[in-house]
Amino acid sequence: MKGGKLIIFSAPSGSGKTTIVRHLLGIEELNLAFSVSATSRPKRGKEKQGIHYYFLSLSDFKNNIKSDKFLEWEEVYRDNFYGTLKSEVERLWAEGKNVIFDIDVAGGLRIKKKFPDQTLAVFVKPPSIDELKIRLKKRSTESDDKINMRIAKASVELATAPQFDAVIKNYDLDIALKEAEELVAEFINRPTEAN
Repeated sequence: MKGGKLIIFSAPSGSGKTTIVRHLLGIEELNLAFSVSATSRPKRGKEKQGIHYYFLSLSDFKNNIKSDKFLEWEEVYRDNFYGTLKSEVERLWAEGKNVIFDIDVAGGLRIKKKFPDQTLAVFVKPPSIDELKIRLKKRSTESDDKINMRIAKASVELATAPQFDAVIKNYDLDIALKEAEELVAEFINRPTEAN
């Protein structure tokens, strides 16, 4: 696999990474395309196949793992898999795009390890664990048990921040968006050996 640049945004759930990624996708000169992840979890709310995720059955997901069709994958929660299909990245590179990801910390670091020169890995840090809990509750998409699982996972994920190329502290969304724009624009304009 060879192609354009890879921009990863990882963070605990509720940190604002999805909002930042959506903002960046709206900036035409960055030439970004979103890598839609695959998951074995069921659809939530108004989520659509191929737009929010590629929803696969648990057995299909496991078969794709066996067939080496993933760039990275993770069992995030029990029988709840997420991953990046190689075919998705290849499709976007074939369109001449730089690929942007909104993925979990472990997956983001795996991609960075596979493509160190082509990848910018950004960690989005929330103001605090308490603020994270407030944001997750406001979403009203998950039970208190699920929220507590995400909060427990967030503490572990926060410890990985130093392994990323950059950390954006999302205390003020406007500042975080500007910082993300500058980081990504600078990275895209920097030549790499792969290009």
